[in-house]
Amino acid sequence: MKRSRKNFVIDSLAFMFFLFLVSTGIILHYLLPHGSGGSRSIWGMSRHDWGDIHFYASIGFLAILAIHLILHWNWIVNLIRGKKRMASGRRSLLGLVGVFSIIAVAVSPLLSPIEGAKKSNVEAKHEKHISEAESDINGSLTLGEVQSKTKVPVSYLIKELGLPESTSAETKLGKLKNQHGFSMDRVRMLIENYKPPN
Repeated sequence: MKRSRKNFVIDSLAFMFFLFLVSTGIILHYLLPHGSGGSRSIWGMSRHDWGDIHFYASIGFLAILAIHLILHWNWIVNLIRGKKRMASGRRSLLGLVGVFSIIAVAVSPLLSPIEGAKKSNVEAKHEKHISEAESDINGSLTLGEVQSKTKVPVSYLIKELGLPESTSAETKLGKLKNQHGFSMDRVRMLIENYKPPN
């Protein structure tokens, strides 16, 4: 393959991956923002699914850029070195320091410890209570029993599961699941994501 054709293919792929990164980034930031959970989707894919696409697009973009740099390595080296003169060694050293500084800044968040957000005592108690009760959620419980166990209001579950407003708190989850097609995992996720009003 001719060098010009090779460059065209590599640059076209880089542009394609870049577009995927931008579009999925817009989807994650604006259309399916943090906290939208499984209640919203685009093309049948949730925020989590679009996050996977965003991640793999970034890996693809990085791979294509690496290939691009390899193909143009001699040009890059010659540009950094410049014309042969007394200061060319210093210029090369500054170029290397600059490249390694950029790499260090880019990689440092990956090597840093992950910190949890500090929660108020009310939130911490609520989450502990929910995590203990959440594992016991099954189809034999009524909506009212779920509320008693988790302190998550029946009205919230009815709204988020898309149930009719007239749904009784005495209706069992298993029956509602069969009628409306949601999963028990969906119920558990809603309970986990519920934030009590201040």
